[in-house]
Amino acid sequence: MNNDLLWKFLKFGAVGFSGVFVDFGVTWLCKEKLRLNQYIANSTGFMCAVVSNYFLNRVWTFHSQDPSVATQFSKFLLASLIGLAINNAIIYLLNERFKVNFYVAKLCATGVVTVWNFWANYTFTFSG
Repeated sequence: MNNDLLWKFLKFGAVGFSGVFVDFGVTWLCKEKLRLNQYIANSTGFMCAVVSNYFLNRVWTFHSQDPSVATQFSKFLLASLIGLAINNAIIYLLNERFKVNFYVAKLCATGVVTVWNFWANYTFTFSG
């Protein structure tokens, strides 16, 4: 891995780490306080993190000057929705099938999806 790619991955990871707080915070609020279904709560938290992560990655990680923000965000959202499907599938598998604590399962899913999201955004969203 070259230095530029490594640096972008580290920045992407830092942005993702901030997104974990948004994701988990909103998920906890929706699940525990609003008593929403855990998958709806998870999806809501995930999508809130997507919005904050897009803008941070656009500006800081990838230094994108692309004027087509809507198109670029659509690509980011598509990659994130695929990530969300992976995320929910892992949570379902670990939590429902293997009885792993919901938040531990979510943490594991977040790690897997981080790798997916970086690759998708590096090669698809911000490749131009």
